[in-house]
Amino acid sequence: MRTRKTIALILAALLLSAPIISCKKAQEQPETKVAPAINPYSNESTFDEVRRKLREKPDDVDLLYHLADLYDRNSQYKEAIETYKKVIKLRPDLGYAYLKMATAYDRINDPSEAVRTFQQAIKYMPKNPTLYNNMGVAYGKLGKYGEEVDSLKKAIKLRPNYSAARYNLGITYLKMKNKNAATKEYEALKEFDEGAAANLLKEIERSS
Repeated sequence: MRTRKTIALILAALLLSAPIISCKKAQEQPETKVAPAINPYSNESTFDEVRRKLREKPDDVDLLYHLADLYDRNSQYKEAIETYKKVIKLRPDLGYAYLKMATAYDRINDPSEAVRTFQQAIKYMPKNPTLYNNMGVAYGKLGKYGEEVDSLKKAIKLRPNYSAARYNLGITYLKMKNKNAATKEYEALKEFDEGAAANLLKEIERSS
Protein backbone atom coordinates (compact mmCIF):
# COMPACT_ATOMS: atom_id res chain seq x y z
CA MET A 1 0.00 0.00 0.00
CA ARG A 2 2.89 2.38 0.80
CA THR A 3 4.33 1.79 -2.68
CA ARG A 4 1.05 2.64 -4.43
CA LYS A 5 0.56 5.82 -2.40
CA THR A 6 4.14 7.05 -2.91
CA ILE A 7 4.10 6.47 -6.65
CA ALA A 8 0.64 8.02 -6.90
CA LEU A 9 1.94 11.23 -5.29
CA ILE A 10 4.84 11.43 -7.76
CA LEU A 11 2.54 10.81 -10.72
CA ALA A 12 -0.04 13.33 -9.62
CA ALA A 13 2.61 16.05 -9.69
CA LEU A 14 3.90 14.96 -13.09
CA LEU A 15 0.55 14.88 -14.86
CA LEU A 16 -0.35 18.37 -13.73
CA SER A 17 2.41 19.75 -15.98
CA ALA A 18 0.84 21.66 -18.90
CA PRO A 19 1.64 20.52 -22.45
CA ILE A 20 3.65 22.86 -24.69
CA ILE A 21 1.86 23.96 -27.84
CA SER A 22 3.96 24.77 -30.89
CA CYS A 23 4.10 23.97 -34.58
CA LYS A 24 5.43 20.57 -33.54
CA LYS A 25 3.27 17.81 -32.14
CA ALA A 26 2.63 18.34 -28.45
CA GLN A 27 3.21 15.64 -25.89
CA GLU A 28 2.14 15.91 -22.29
CA GLN A 29 5.41 15.33 -20.48
CA PRO A 30 7.17 16.84 -17.45
CA GLU A 31 9.73 19.55 -18.20
CA THR A 32 12.99 18.01 -19.38
CA LYS A 33 15.34 20.95 -18.89
CA VAL A 34 17.72 20.75 -15.96
CA ALA A 35 16.28 22.92 -13.20
CA PRO A 36 18.13 25.11 -10.65
CA ALA A 37 20.08 23.29 -7.94
CA ILE A 38 17.34 23.89 -5.38
CA ASN A 39 15.13 21.55 -7.40
CA PRO A 40 15.69 17.99 -6.13
CA TYR A 41 15.21 16.64 -9.64
CA SER A 42 18.42 18.30 -10.82
CA ASN A 43 20.42 18.04 -7.61
CA GLU A 44 23.30 15.62 -8.16
CA SER A 45 23.16 14.53 -4.52
CA THR A 46 19.59 13.32 -5.07
CA PHE A 47 20.82 10.83 -7.67
CA ASP A 48 23.56 9.74 -5.28
CA GLU A 49 21.14 9.31 -2.41
CA VAL A 50 18.69 7.24 -4.43
CA ARG A 51 21.47 5.05 -5.83
CA ARG A 52 22.89 4.53 -2.33
CA LYS A 53 19.50 3.45 -1.01
CA LEU A 54 19.04 1.13 -3.99
CA ARG A 55 22.29 -0.62 -3.14
CA GLU A 56 20.69 -1.44 0.19
CA LYS A 57 17.25 -2.21 -1.27
CA PRO A 58 17.71 -3.11 -4.97
CA ASP A 59 14.10 -4.27 -5.36
CA ASP A 60 12.43 -1.22 -3.82
CA VAL A 61 9.85 -0.12 -6.40
CA ASP A 62 9.52 3.37 -4.93
CA LEU A 63 13.26 3.99 -5.22
CA LEU A 64 13.49 2.56 -8.73
CA TYR A 65 10.57 4.66 -9.91
CA HIS A 66 12.13 7.73 -8.31
CA LEU A 67 15.43 7.04 -10.09
CA ALA A 68 13.67 6.52 -13.43
CA ASP A 69 11.85 9.81 -12.95
CA LEU A 70 15.12 11.59 -12.14
CA TYR A 71 16.66 10.27 -15.35
CA ASP A 72 13.54 11.24 -17.29
CA ARG A 73 13.54 14.81 -16.00
CA ASN A 74 17.26 15.11 -16.70
CA SER A 75 16.74 14.06 -20.34
CA GLN A 76 18.62 10.80 -19.78
CA TYR A 77 15.97 8.83 -21.60
CA LYS A 78 17.89 5.62 -22.26
CA GLU A 79 18.75 5.33 -18.57
CA ALA A 80 15.13 6.11 -17.72
CA ILE A 81 13.88 3.35 -20.02
CA GLU A 82 16.17 0.74 -18.49
CA THR A 83 15.06 1.75 -15.01
CA TYR A 84 11.36 1.72 -15.92
CA LYS A 85 11.90 -1.84 -17.17
CA LYS A 86 13.11 -2.79 -13.70
CA VAL A 87 10.04 -1.15 -12.18
CA ILE A 88 7.73 -3.06 -14.52
CA LYS A 89 9.48 -6.34 -13.78
CA LEU A 90 8.61 -5.83 -10.11
CA ARG A 91 5.22 -4.22 -10.72
CA PRO A 92 3.92 -5.42 -14.10
CA ASP A 93 0.54 -3.78 -13.49
CA LEU A 94 1.91 -0.24 -13.06
CA GLY A 95 0.42 1.51 -16.08
CA TYR A 96 2.17 4.83 -15.47
CA ALA A 97 5.57 3.16 -15.78
CA TYR A 98 4.58 1.92 -19.26
CA LEU A 99 3.25 5.38 -20.16
CA LYS A 100 6.42 7.18 -19.14
CA MET A 101 8.67 4.53 -20.69
CA ALA A 102 6.75 4.79 -23.97
CA THR A 103 7.11 8.57 -23.98
CA ALA A 104 10.84 8.17 -23.32
CA TYR A 105 11.10 5.83 -26.32
CA ASP A 106 9.46 8.52 -28.42
CA ARG A 107 11.97 11.08 -27.10
CA ILE A 108 14.86 8.97 -28.41
CA ASN A 109 13.11 8.70 -31.78
CA ASP A 110 11.95 5.11 -31.49
CA PRO A 111 8.24 5.52 -32.29
CA SER A 112 7.71 1.82 -33.07
CA GLU A 113 8.75 0.78 -29.59
CA ALA A 114 6.86 3.74 -28.17
CA VAL A 115 3.60 2.57 -29.78
CA ARG A 116 4.15 -0.99 -28.59
CA THR A 117 4.71 0.23 -25.03
CA PHE A 118 1.74 2.62 -25.13
CA GLN A 119 -0.41 -0.35 -26.12
CA GLN A 120 0.82 -2.16 -23.02
CA ALA A 121 -0.11 0.86 -20.91
CA ILE A 122 -3.67 0.86 -22.29
CA LYS A 123 -4.27 -2.51 -20.62
CA TYR A 124 -3.89 -0.86 -17.22
CA MET A 125 -5.13 2.68 -17.86
CA PRO A 126 -7.59 2.64 -20.78
CA LYS A 127 -9.12 6.00 -19.89
CA ASN A 128 -5.99 8.14 -19.69
CA PRO A 129 -6.14 10.95 -22.30
CA THR A 130 -2.41 11.71 -22.06
CA LEU A 131 -1.65 8.17 -23.14
CA TYR A 132 -3.76 8.44 -26.30
CA ASN A 133 -2.36 11.86 -27.17
CA ASN A 134 1.24 10.72 -26.89
CA MET A 135 0.54 7.47 -28.70
CA GLY A 136 -1.04 9.49 -31.49
CA VAL A 137 2.16 11.52 -31.82
CA ALA A 138 4.17 8.30 -32.10
CA TYR A 139 1.82 6.93 -34.77
CA GLY A 140 2.28 10.16 -36.71
CA LYS A 141 6.05 9.72 -36.73
CA LEU A 142 5.48 6.32 -38.32
CA GLY A 143 3.29 7.90 -41.01
CA LYS A 144 0.24 6.02 -39.72
CA TYR A 145 -2.13 8.97 -39.87
CA GLY A 146 -5.32 6.93 -39.62
CA GLU A 147 -4.19 5.40 -36.33
CA GLU A 148 -2.98 8.81 -35.20
CA VAL A 149 -6.39 10.37 -35.82
CA ASP A 150 -8.15 7.54 -33.97
CA SER A 151 -5.83 7.87 -30.99
CA LEU A 152 -6.16 11.65 -30.78
CA LYS A 153 -9.95 11.42 -31.05
CA LYS A 154 -9.95 9.04 -28.08
CA ALA A 155 -7.89 11.54 -26.10
CA ILE A 156 -10.37 14.30 -26.93
CA LYS A 157 -13.36 12.11 -26.09
CA LEU A 158 -11.87 11.53 -22.65
CA ARG A 159 -10.92 15.21 -22.21
CA PRO A 160 -12.88 17.48 -24.60
CA ASN A 161 -10.88 20.60 -23.71
CA TYR A 162 -7.53 18.88 -24.27
CA SER A 163 -5.58 21.59 -26.11
CA ALA A 164 -2.59 19.47 -27.10
CA ALA A 165 -4.71 16.68 -28.57
CA ARG A 166 -6.95 19.05 -30.54
CA TYR A 167 -3.93 20.95 -31.85
CA ASN A 168 -2.22 17.70 -32.82
CA LEU A 169 -5.38 16.48 -34.54
CA GLY A 170 -5.57 19.69 -36.53
CA ILE A 171 -1.95 19.29 -37.66
CA THR A 172 -2.58 15.67 -38.63
CA TYR A 173 -5.56 16.68 -40.75
CA LEU A 174 -3.33 19.18 -42.54
CA LYS A 175 -0.85 16.41 -43.30
CA MET A 176 -3.76 14.45 -44.73
CA LYS A 177 -4.71 17.47 -46.89
CA ASN A 178 -8.00 17.84 -45.02
CA LYS A 179 -8.07 21.57 -44.38
CA ASN A 180 -11.78 21.62 -43.52
CA ALA A 181 -11.31 19.14 -40.68
CA ALA A 182 -8.28 21.09 -39.42
CA THR A 183 -10.36 24.27 -39.43
CA LYS A 184 -13.01 22.57 -37.30
CA GLU A 185 -10.34 21.79 -34.70
CA TYR A 186 -9.27 25.43 -34.82
CA GLU A 187 -12.84 26.55 -34.18
CA ALA A 188 -13.09 24.16 -31.23
CA LEU A 189 -9.78 25.36 -29.79
CA LYS A 190 -10.89 29.00 -29.94
CA GLU A 191 -13.52 28.26 -27.31
CA PHE A 192 -11.02 27.42 -24.58
CA ASP A 193 -7.40 28.03 -25.67
CA GLU A 194 -6.81 31.09 -27.84
CA GLY A 195 -3.04 30.60 -27.88
CA ALA A 196 -3.21 27.06 -29.23
CA ALA A 197 -5.90 28.14 -31.68
CA ALA A 198 -3.70 30.95 -32.98
CA ASN A 199 -0.81 28.54 -33.51
CA LEU A 200 -3.03 26.11 -35.38
CA LEU A 201 -4.44 28.91 -37.53
CA LYS A 202 -0.90 29.85 -38.59
CA GLU A 203 -0.31 26.29 -39.74
CA ILE A 204 -3.62 26.25 -41.61
CA GLU A 205 -2.74 29.49 -43.39
CA ARG A 206 0.70 28.15 -44.32
CA SER A 207 -0.91 25.11 -45.91
CA SER A 208 -3.06 27.25 -48.22
